[in-house]
Amino acid sequence: MDHEIYMRRALALAREAARAGEVPVGCVIVRDGQIVGEGRNRREELAAAASHAEMEAIAAANARLKSWRLDGCALYVTLEPCPMCAGAILNARVSRVFYGARDPAFGACGGVTNLFMEDFPNRPALVGGVLAEECRGVLADFFRTLRRDGAGPEKI
Repeated sequence: MDHEIYMRRALALAREAARAGEVPVGCVIVRDGQIVGEGRNRREELAAAASHAEMEAIAAANARLKSWRLDGCALYVTLEPCPMCAGAILNARVSRVFYGARDPAFGACGGVTNLFMEDFPNRPALVGGVLAEECRGVLADFFRTLRRDGAGPEKI
């Protein structure tokens, strides 16, 4: 299994989010070598706080697999999951999580806290730093452009 292939697809989704004016985060969920769910940030587009890439990908995987349980699935996301997304990952029973860039502001997999180290049942295996430099670069470019173009603090 080539983790970089799946993270590159997540990066493509992150770039799509950036083109739409969203914070560039992308996510794919894989089972048995097949992508079963994809998502990208859509908070601005949908005016919905819960429309993070992971939440979108989990919903797509649930629909495709016709199950809320995603055991046996691996989730690839370009930015370390926040507490909301980490909670959804735990509740969906995702088996493995791979993330690119660490999030020192909202990260719930080591950046600020690590919910996967707590005594929850069905904790996923966690691997950080997959294509980290490229994932960080997409985020840095997005925020640099926002600041250059004079975006207000509500966008940053």
